[in-house]
Amino acid sequence: MIGKLTGTLSDKNPPQVVIDCGGVGYEVQVPMSTFYNLPASGEKVALLTHFVVREDAQILYGFATATEREAFRELIKISGVGPRTALAILSGLSVGELSHAVTQQEAGRLVKIPGIGKKTADRLLLELKGKLGPDLGAASTVVDDAQADILQALLALGYSDKEAALALKALPKDVGVSEGIKLALRALAK
Repeated sequence: MIGKLTGTLSDKNPPQVVIDCGGVGYEVQVPMSTFYNLPASGEKVALLTHFVVREDAQILYGFATATEREAFRELIKISGVGPRTALAILSGLSVGELSHAVTQQEAGRLVKIPGIGKKTADRLLLELKGKLGPDLGAASTVVDDAQADILQALLALGYSDKEAALALKALPKDVGVSEGIKLALRALAK
């Protein structure tokens, strides 16, 4: 099993990248969330991987974070969801957004992803319930209860995980919940 690749990013062609590891170029399929955070071609890169062996192909899937890879592995366990569909889901939603959609049972968010219909969305919500815990997603970066409460408030107000996480980073570490929400909303309003 190939669990991680570290080397030079030699080619980027979404959703595929080529990583040169000691003279061997590995083709790796990546979700768009990982693709957008890759360095420029010719620079060093490290990706966690999942290796899929089929009768007609051997494919490497790469992820920037362990939570992305874990979410991918949970997705492909679901009947009717293959690696390509799982990649599309992780390209359309961050792990935090997917976790939130599953927790809130929001099939509408999943249906917006190309290739996901109503039946598949319902199956995803059912099968993933309880499997994408708080350890998978943006909440994993939260240090204390106050920041967790601020994050939940921002998500409830409709901000994306990315926006909420950026707003949290700008806050002082010892800020209270109500003051933190006010400061975060001011930062997001700019």
